[in-house]
Amino acid sequence: MRHHGTETRTARAGEATRADALFGRTSTRVLAAATAVALGGVLLTACGSGSSTSADGTTTVTVGVVGNIFDLPIRVADANGYFAKQKIKVKYVTTTAATGTSALESGSVQFLNDSPTDFVSAIGKHVAETSIAQDGGGNPLGLIVSTKFAKAHQLTTGTPAAQVAKVLSGSTGGSSSANTKGEASVFLKAYGVDPGTVKWVSLPSPAADKAALKSNQIDWFVTSQPAPLEIQGSGDGVVVADSLKVPLWSAAQAGYGQVVVARNSYLSQHADVAKKFATAVQQATAYMNSHLDSATVQSIAAKALPGVPASVIKAALPQVEWPTSDAMTAADWAKTVRFINSLGALTQPAQVTSSNYTNTYLQ
Repeated sequence: MRHHGTETRTARAGEATRADALFGRTSTRVLAAATAVALGGVLLTACGSGSSTSADGTTTVTVGVVGNIFDLPIRVADANGYFAKQKIKVKYVTTTAATGTSALESGSVQFLNDSPTDFVSAIGKHVAETSIAQDGGGNPLGLIVSTKFAKAHQLTTGTPAAQVAKVLSGSTGGSSSANTKGEASVFLKAYGVDPGTVKWVSLPSPAADKAALKSNQIDWFVTSQPAPLEIQGSGDGVVVADSLKVPLWSAAQAGYGQVVVARNSYLSQHADVAKKFATAVQQATAYMNSHLDSATVQSIAAKALPGVPASVIKAALPQVEWPTSDAMTAADWAKTVRFINSLGALTQPAQVTSSNYTNTYLQ
């Protein structure tokens, strides 16, 4: 889950950097995020809480975002004026799975748009933080096979998932993280295919996966949208499975895809700000739920994901369940935890209790 996205979820300066730039995984992005976090810690220390309030009552907060499709509720809340209505001004810091929790705990960001996987990993280490909203459901994943492999096995976007899984037995799959390998393995096992029959090639990033796919060093890989749809659009592969075709990746079975997190000390001191922030994000997800094809949402998404073709954005957006209410339930957290544990990516089983999340800040 960051996707999950679970990890979690997903070329500006050349072909090899685009997928990494979208998902916050290049060394440049990590360095930039780390630098921003460090600077943020210095600049915000004087404010105590990290947030600041101007003379007109507007509170400025910094939010950690991940640079993929799950950022859109935050961006929509900003662009549509929902934050402004609550007298909230937002500054952005791009974080990664490696930097998000530390940025939150240092006070460099007051709110973190986090993957459930990273969140449960943090609370498993007794980090004092709480989820205050869920702003996207399911895992917008895509399984993309090379054009050569698709032709050899007569695979198309319409091929049934069970048939796709059986063809992948004995193939060569790329993996750039424990999460994506786990998500692919969940798919295979659901259709009776042993992931052990796949020859796995470990690669450092989705961009490396893409290069290996194009050169036919691997037959397929799984990563978050919109990268798979971009590759398909360029003619270098075919997306043969996604969250619309694979029930195990959907919100109905996998639970939450992204959550808004804040540290407990901040919430106890700034409950009013948390309520305003969570309320604005909830208004944004509700708007997206009913206006996904609107020019407004498409325009905001295009600005948030620069360089991604409009057709790809339009196809990727429905692969997330955008909620009308960002409230969380024990049943949905149980689904989320089951999915995370099924990936085998964490060193210890994930657990979430009622003390780890709250709907108190949603209005």
